Amino acid sequence: MGHDTGYGKAVAEELSALGRELREAIPEVYQGYARLARACMGPGVLDAKTKELIALAIAVSKECDGCIAAHARNAARHHASEQEVAEAIGVAILMNGGPGTVYGPRAFAAFREYLADRDG
Repeated sequence: MGHDTGYGKAVAEELSALGRELREAIPEVYQGYARLARACMGPGVLDAKTKELIALAIAVSKECDGCIAAHARNAARHHASEQEVAEAIGVAILMNGGPGTVYGPRAFAAFREYLADRDG
């Protein structure tokens, strides 16, 4: 699989329009989720990169394409390396088995797409 698959951005774009409609219908739910995300991903003992690697591994385990796209993008933004992402995905494969070998490569492709944007 090449570095420029379009996987992360295509998923993010598709879900953005769909999410906007639901967010308009239930804004308080989305506001509450945003507050929770800020509280979880904000400064603490773990740095933002580590938290994004954890979230990306969980996204692989949960088989969530939108989560993979979001956390792959954020891992790239927080300067995760390809090897760090690969090893986090490896843990997800260990903990999730076969489905991890399907969603793990998706996550790695999405990360590489965002990494190319960051480094390009």
